[in-house]
Amino acid sequence: MRPRVTDRHDGVHIRRAVARDAKRLTRLVTGSRAYEGPYAPMVAGYRIGPDYIEAHAVHVAVGDDGRVLGFYALILFPPEPPEPPELDLMFVADDVQGRGIGRLLVGHLREEARRAGADAVRVVAHPPAEGFYRSVGAERTGTVAARPPAVMWDRPELTLRVDAGP
Repeated sequence: MRPRVTDRHDGVHIRRAVARDAKRLTRLVTGSRAYEGPYAPMVAGYRIGPDYIEAHAVHVAVGDDGRVLGFYALILFPPEPPEPPELDLMFVADDVQGRGIGRLLVGHLREEARRAGADAVRVVAHPPAEGFYRSVGAERTGTVAARPPAVMWDRPELTLRVDAGP
């Protein structure tokens, strides 16, 4: 299957992820400096497989050179009972952070959620990422308690309105 380009900005385009992206996405997650130190156990051995990409709305930001610069995974739930979509993963390569790729991905995510009929997306954030999500308009709604041994720390819970912007 050929990936369909869905959005483009400053030499970066967003397309639906395909199975052959799985290893690159896994490397973005496991190599992220955001998960060094006490957060390292959360991504140790983490793997994104082709089955995950097929099951969820996974989109990648790709540079003109073909390099995957970032991605997000949106979990869309069945309409009954109504549950807002949830951002499962979002990562931007360490060396390109601060260049607007995260904001581009969030804009695309909002459009995908809107097309799915949602008015908001639930975000359970990595604690150091809360500032980014708030900067793109997410509002803190609570805290998700730690779940040892998988997650050893409390995480901020936020709501990202689909029709709102930063």
